[in-house]
Amino acid sequence: MAFSSPRRDGCSAKPIACWEIACNEAAGRTAYLAGFHAARAPISDRTERAVKAYSGVRTEFHRLIRGDTRFDDTLRDFLGATYNLKAIADYETGPDSDVSPERAAKAIAEARLFLAKVAGMLEGA
Repeated sequence: MAFSSPRRDGCSAKPIACWEIACNEAAGRTAYLAGFHAARAPISDRTERAVKAYSGVRTEFHRLIRGDTRFDDTLRDFLGATYNLKAIADYETGPDSDVSPERAAKAIAEARLFLAKVAGMLEGA
């Protein structure tokens, strides 16, 4: 049985549109996963605990970066914002459930910055 959703039903007629949807979803999902796993590193390094769930990682990471000027409001919200993109990609259906090219590009750009800031935390910079 093949998976079908309302937003993908027209994919056979428009393969390029379907490809773009899949790429945007993959970009949002990948940005989230990169940030999620990056955030786990300083948590493990500083607390010697292995936090595995999204809510635990987000809570503990926010605790660690409280007052850290390297993380502006956008980067503080990065995990939550990209988790929403992952949820859209993985679970949402319907006409308004696509990840736009702009949101995907923004997520990737923010992921690069987030990863650089986390690397700075680990290096003690």
